[in-house]
Amino acid sequence: MTRLSLLLLTIFLMVACASPKKQEPIFSPTKMLDLSVLKTKETLKGLSATDSFLRNIPQDKTHWEFVGVRDWCSGFWPGVLWYAYEYTKDESIKSKAEKFTLPIKTIAYSPARNHDIGFMVYCSYGNGYRLTGNEEYKKVLLAAADTLATLYNPNVGSILSWPIKREEYSHNTIIDNMMNLELLFWASKNGGDKRLYDIAVSHAELTMKNIVRPDNAVYHLGEFNEETGEFIKGHTHQGYADESMWARGQTWGIYGFAIAYRETGNQEFLETSIKLANHFLDRLPEDGIPYWDFDDPKIPNAPKDASAAAIAACGMLELAGLVKDEKLKEKYINAANNFVEKLSSKDYFSGDTNQALLLHSTGHYPKNSEIDVPIIYADYYYMEALTRLKKIEVLNNASLAQK
Repeated sequence: MTRLSLLLLTIFLMVACASPKKQEPIFSPTKMLDLSVLKTKETLKGLSATDSFLRNIPQDKTHWEFVGVRDWCSGFWPGVLWYAYEYTKDESIKSKAEKFTLPIKTIAYSPARNHDIGFMVYCSYGNGYRLTGNEEYKKVLLAAADTLATLYNPNVGSILSWPIKREEYSHNTIIDNMMNLELLFWASKNGGDKRLYDIAVSHAELTMKNIVRPDNAVYHLGEFNEETGEFIKGHTHQGYADESMWARGQTWGIYGFAIAYRETGNQEFLETSIKLANHFLDRLPEDGIPYWDFDDPKIPNAPKDASAAAIAACGMLELAGLVKDEKLKEKYINAANNFVEKLSSKDYFSGDTNQALLLHSTGHYPKNSEIDVPIIYADYYYMEALTRLKKIEVLNNASLAQK
């Protein structure tokens, strides 16, 4: 090689190294909603019965496993369909959402088996009513709130979460139940008994005082004396240990207390949600998606929980709409966007792998149940988060257009 050729090669390499790298495509809620709706419509093609509901996809399988209407996850699939309809305004999706919603009506008019009535009815009928104004849906929602309220124990001040565990605990209240209070708050404003509001407030206050720990993590379950209301002990069922930080439980707390503040204006609820959110963000692993429990000693060889990231995104967006501090607002919107962007990557979005939207969720690790698999509530909260981010994007674009 001549001296000139060597010089030209050196200059070329220097320029090449100095040139800006090709940027990766920017995450787009619109793109991911389009892909998610497309996958949802493909899944619908293979469904004939509308009284069976998607729950999970086992390892090495491609199609959803089904559960009956009384499974606590029954409301999430119709909820996914309602979000798909909200985005597309596609009447064929609306028709399917209505058909999968209808069987859940029985939950509102049956004796309460657990606190999950909110998940089952509000995610299905609640979204349906929000988008259609169907008065029949309203009646079902009001009946469901009254049914949920039958589990309230005034001696304790909270809703009994798992009646089936009465032999194990005198009265149990789990952090998940914070999410079911939204049904009671809604009903109290829409023709239901005002007592429903008081029940929701009492439950949130009790949870805040006893289940939220001083380290800003939460117990999965609080055990109380059902006659005196005395707090006995904090436990876990789905986490690693009683005092560990179970990822999904932390996100139920973030989102649930944000909703409680939205409905009551109680500043303590807002402060609690902020503390839980900040603690969650502070402890995230480097890739930004939580392990199933932050304290599993097997980390980094422990399963992730995409569902916790999706719920966290929704909780952060709810919180962002409530805080007055602009820096905090930006912090939580950015955090939510980061969660959803990572979930939309090839590492977590299923693509052609199977019928689900998201991979790598963990249901009940201690019972070796639903570990590192798609689970329907992960898809539901992913769709909710995308829908929320899309609305923020539209508002931002409209604001820029006016300037």
